[in-house]
Amino acid sequence: MMRANSDAKWDRRIRRANELAASYPFAAEGLRYYVRVATFQKDVYGEIQKALANAPRISSDRPLRDELDFFLLLPKFPGFLSVIQKIAPAALAQAAANLAMKGSAAWQRTIEDFWYRDSELAGTEEQDESFNPSGASSSERALAWIFLQPYAEYLADHREVTIVDGTPSTCPLCGGRPAVGVLRSEGDGAKKSLICMLCAHEWLFRRIYCPACGEEREPQMAFYSAPEIAHVRVDVCDTCHTYLKSVDLTKTGLAVAVVDELATIPLDLWAREHGYQKLQINLLGT
Repeated sequence: MMRANSDAKWDRRIRRANELAASYPFAAEGLRYYVRVATFQKDVYGEIQKALANAPRISSDRPLRDELDFFLLLPKFPGFLSVIQKIAPAALAQAAANLAMKGSAAWQRTIEDFWYRDSELAGTEEQDESFNPSGASSSERALAWIFLQPYAEYLADHREVTIVDGTPSTCPLCGGRPAVGVLRSEGDGAKKSLICMLCAHEWLFRRIYCPACGEEREPQMAFYSAPEIAHVRVDVCDTCHTYLKSVDLTKTGLAVAVVDELATIPLDLWAREHGYQKLQINLLGT
């Protein structure tokens, strides 16, 4: 039953990406790439679930990033790099080819560097590599992110439920930045939550609050949307000039937040043209 439920989650993302690729031609290429990535990630998730089927649930007191099973993960990495070389945009495909030639010691180092030190990977569109102690390129960290995402999501899904106090701006399970916000019906309005860029955990969040700088003065917070993509909006902060997109499920119940975020590229272009910087880029690098 658990495997069926996990398959349904990945299948829903893949199905939604295919639907949006047909509806939004400007995003079709990126969404087709995402479909192939998500298909691979679904298989990895299933393999991890089978391998750890008899493992106890992780205690809520134990940080998620304390878990890193190289005996389970490392044998899957060469196959992952091979897939990425075939399906990814040129720069990432070349990074995968280069990393494949470096061997298992470099693979392990790349995975460790992201898991333990680069939880805020690509939080900005431009990174100064001189401040990266691991020596890994931004492309190599992106590869580690894509590879580790289904593992982190499995750990989050098989963790004891924990009660979170306050309004954490990063994931209470793994410390990752939010990738997208979600609005759901609640009474006469909507409640907001955030979804983690790494483990896909979703946690409740205040409606008027900046996850980047903690601004909570309403005049400094705003949101913008376009009529053509009315169910997705750009939440901006005029104090730190960051933005995060939110998907409004009260307008489109069929939306899948992490996928619809990928498809709405015009909103990213608008935000950047108006001087806002994205809190956390997505798997397409936008």
